[in-house]
Amino acid sequence: MNTQTKVPPIDRIDLEKIKKKKINLVVFGHGTVGSCLIDQIISSQEEISRKRDLDVTIFGIANSTRILLERDGMHANWKELKAEKGETYTIREVIDFTKKNNLENLIAIDNTSSSDLVAEYPLLVANGFHLISSNKIGNTLALESYQNLRETLAFYKKEYLYETNVGAGLPLIDTIKLLHLSGENITRIKGVFSGSLSYIFNEFSEGNKEFSDVLREAINRGYTEPDPRIDLSGNDVAKKLLILARELDLNNEIEDVSVQNLIPKQLRNISGKDFLLQLEALNVSYHIRRKNLSENQVLRYVGDLNGDLSKSDGAKLTVNLTTVNRNSSLGQLKGSDSIFEIYTESYGEHPIVIQGAGAGAAVTARGVFGDILRLSEKIN
Repeated sequence: MNTQTKVPPIDRIDLEKIKKKKINLVVFGHGTVGSCLIDQIISSQEEISRKRDLDVTIFGIANSTRILLERDGMHANWKELKAEKGETYTIREVIDFTKKNNLENLIAIDNTSSSDLVAEYPLLVANGFHLISSNKIGNTLALESYQNLRETLAFYKKEYLYETNVGAGLPLIDTIKLLHLSGENITRIKGVFSGSLSYIFNEFSEGNKEFSDVLREAINRGYTEPDPRIDLSGNDVAKKLLILARELDLNNEIEDVSVQNLIPKQLRNISGKDFLLQLEALNVSYHIRRKNLSENQVLRYVGDLNGDLSKSDGAKLTVNLTTVNRNSSLGQLKGSDSIFEIYTESYGEHPIVIQGAGAGAAVTARGVFGDILRLSEKIN
């Protein structure tokens, strides 16, 4: 007699009964990047569930004043629901909501530019949240606060991912972390860190357009901040350079970065509206810079981390408008791409080059989404 147990064919097994890992998200900030991210997640939920056995649910969506909380998750009509049902809130009330509803595998996503929210990171971490952020403030705090946050994360065994802080959706920070942790001696990191300034100087160097016209094009394409002085000041590039320095365990502060401000002094303290009315005032000085280029040269706004990077205080951090060879990797840059050259002891004079889209809400949102998926795989 054949007593062997018969196994039903695979198509008769109810795959929906296989327990999927539940990931619960609260998204702070629903401007251009945040809204794009929320829509990307909602539209991809079924595919993520099928391919990765992950149930990714957004239980909260907030701006600086109001939040929408839904235990069972958001749907495509989240904007209408938030306008109708959104309430004022505190971070403590968000935490209480997760405890009341027994939500686990919590991730707080910061797509704001708020220092107030960054100040709440330790409270979120202490109450079970991992962190993902496109907001750079948490990584450019004074060194003592930066290190305290790392200690808090380590104590509570929580993760903090922020790939979009520097290269939008490019795998830059992960690459640097892996090289550094594997003992590879990184000797220099150099590149065009800003997608908006990449576009501006790529376009300006190649043609005969006035600088003001190229800048307006960048504004109209959504590559710059609404007040483009935020980009032209170089402060954003300086922050990105500092973040990379700290990934190498260098004890630098933002004040250590030497930055060439691209805005004439007389235009720095006027209103944003007045600045946009006076863009022609930029033309003469940049026309002279372009006129002085040789045939094989172009202008690039470059961040450079060099010096003795084996010492915690040995780095030089500079951000300036530089003349480069047209045939170099920086010189061949097109559009709004960013590019990063990572020089190491093993690779010598031949850097690891990472290049790709450096601006745009969809690109940044996709980078944050990538962090969500990476972190979801790590969570037990």
